[in-house]
Amino acid sequence: MLDQNFPFTPASRRAFRSKVDSIRPTYGFEDVSLAPGTETVEPNDVRLTQEFCGITLAIPVLAAAMDAVVDPRSAGILAGLGGLAFLNLEGVQARYEDPAPILERIAMAGDAEIQAVLAEAYVAPIRDELIGRRIAEIHAAGSKAAVSATPAAARRFGPACAEHGADLFLVQSQVSSARHLASEYEPLSLAEFTLIMPIPVAVGNTTNAEAAFALMEQGAAAVFVGVGPGAACTTREVLGIGVPQVTAVSDVAAARDVYFAETGRWIPVVADGGMKKGGDIAKAIAAGADAVMLGSPLARADEAPGRGTNWGMAAPSPVLPRGTRITVGTVGPMERILFGPSHVTDGTQNLVGALRQSMSALGARTLREMQQVEIVYAPSVITEGKSWQLRGR
Repeated sequence: MLDQNFPFTPASRRAFRSKVDSIRPTYGFEDVSLAPGTETVEPNDVRLTQEFCGITLAIPVLAAAMDAVVDPRSAGILAGLGGLAFLNLEGVQARYEDPAPILERIAMAGDAEIQAVLAEAYVAPIRDELIGRRIAEIHAAGSKAAVSATPAAARRFGPACAEHGADLFLVQSQVSSARHLASEYEPLSLAEFTLIMPIPVAVGNTTNAEAAFALMEQGAAAVFVGVGPGAACTTREVLGIGVPQVTAVSDVAAARDVYFAETGRWIPVVADGGMKKGGDIAKAIAAGADAVMLGSPLARADEAPGRGTNWGMAAPSPVLPRGTRITVGTVGPMERILFGPSHVTDGTQNLVGALRQSMSALGARTLREMQQVEIVYAPSVITEGKSWQLRGR
């Protein structure tokens, strides 16, 4: 009941502004499609090569710094195929002289015990001498040595990695910002770190254009994009944060373009996570990525150290795991996954061939030209006319 003696102004005279009223639409890979234009090119005329942080890549494919994906052997195999793998400096390769039994135990553990097994596996200390050894082994396998660490570990291991001959250092965290506030310790200063490091320093991960621009200003050689899209990552469920990849990549690419216009320096943007099929990779490049970082798709290779499984980098946390072990299976050699011939029709094999064919149909001769193709909102693109394929799903 309203108090008749209390002055009352009808709600129609007031403006109530809800945060939801101005909510921004965002798009993932399944929300969009790539629109053909007026030209096509021959697939053999498509060029996928680029200079990435001083390293020549024949294909725009990076292997994620995950223990189930990268070891010195798999890094050498990917390098032979034209890509680049990142080794996790805080993973089992830097904790155990022979990580094979640990990897085997993680792969074979039951669902009820896997979290305890993961937590236990990462209790062993990181050994400085193993880091130098792994870098040497990666070089011996025929690959440039790209390594990854969280900001806290980067301060400790960065200079030593450079001394041991690492070619690229990735500072990677759940969310990277240009200004991290902390009351109990001194955060890593990216600007200072890039100055003291004699090798390029890439940074990830972010989804924000302003943050990406600031990271570029502070010396980032590349910016990695993606918060929680990976198949083995549960950040979005546990913390409720993240932006769908097409929007996130496009936003960061916009910052890259402005930075290039102002400075003349092209800072590569890497779409990290959320891609499973060749069409996803094509959309990531079209959204503005210069390269893609793959985890689970490469964890399916016979040569992957995860033995048909994969787990997120934050999965071993004993307090708040933000990843899980998943079973991805093994489908054949890495070369088949990237270059075919594909034994399936779902787009999960011959990923590079699919990217090349997509670029050909869209008239894009180079990755830069692919970044200019039209993207359309097309939520029905996966289901339109596919009733026979979808039957029984």
